[in-house]
Amino acid sequence: MDRLASLVRDTELFGDAVRSAPPDARVPSCPEWTGADLLYHLAEVQDFWARVVGPAPGQGLDGDDVEPLARPASDAELPALLQRSTSRLVAALTDRDPDEPCWSWHDDGRHVGWVLRRQAHEALVHRADAELTAGRDVTPADPEVAADGVDEVLAVMVDGVPGWGVFTPDGATMSVVVDGPGETPRSWELAFGRFTGTGPESGTAYDLDVAQLVDLPGSTTTQVSGTAWALDLWLWGRGTDEGLAVAGDPALVERLRRVAAEGTQ
Repeated sequence: MDRLASLVRDTELFGDAVRSAPPDARVPSCPEWTGADLLYHLAEVQDFWARVVGPAPGQGLDGDDVEPLARPASDAELPALLQRSTSRLVAALTDRDPDEPCWSWHDDGRHVGWVLRRQAHEALVHRADAELTAGRDVTPADPEVAADGVDEVLAVMVDGVPGWGVFTPDGATMSVVVDGPGETPRSWELAFGRFTGTGPESGTAYDLDVAQLVDLPGSTTTQVSGTAWALDLWLWGRGTDEGLAVAGDPALVERLRRVAAEGTQ
C-alpha cells in the first residue's frame, strides 16, 4: 500500500470536488461547516503536520509550537492555500524513515509512519465530505486502503486507555468483519464498557461508554460486516449502514457507531 500516493490522490479529488461546490454550501456530514470551512480545515491540518514532521530529521516542531495557519480574508484564496499545504506535507513525508520520531497527540503515534497513515486517511475522509458537498457520488476507495481505514478507526480512534484511566468491561462484545467480494477477509473483536478517570493535567473527570479491541475469535454473537469501504464510511459517519450485514444484537452495532463518533469528532 502506497499511503503517500493515496494521500496525493485523495487530496486532488478533494480539491476538484470542493471547488465545484458553492463556498457557502453546507457539508452534509459536518453540517456546521461550509465548503469553504472544509477547504480551510484540510489546508490547516496538512500544514500543521508538515511542520510537525519538518523538512528533515530533527527539524520538526512540537505540536504546541506550531502557529495556526492563517485563514485568508477571501475564500477565493483557499484553493491556493491548500495547494501550498499539500506540497509542504508531501515534501515533508517523501523518502522519510517511517520509524523516525516526531511529535504526536497519540502515545503510539510518535513517528513519521503514523503521521503518513493518519494524513492519508484524513484526506480520504474529507474527500468523501467534499464529494457529498458537491452533490457527487462518493468515489470508491481502494479496498486495501479502506480496510486500513477501518483498522485505524478501531485501533487508534476507538481503542486505547491512558495510564491514568480504567476500562471496566460490561460483558457486551461484537466483531467487525471485512468480507467484500474479492477483498482479503479481516476481522476485529471489541468489548464494551466504561472508561473512568481524571485527567492529570486538565483535572477533568471522565465516565464514558467506550469499546476496546480484544482477542475473542469466534466467540462474539453480534457482528457487522460488509465491504471495507462501506464499513470505513459508516464508522466515520460518512455513510449509512445500508449495505452492511448485521447478525445478532443491532443495538450493539448502533452502540459501536456512537462510540466511534465520539472518537472521530
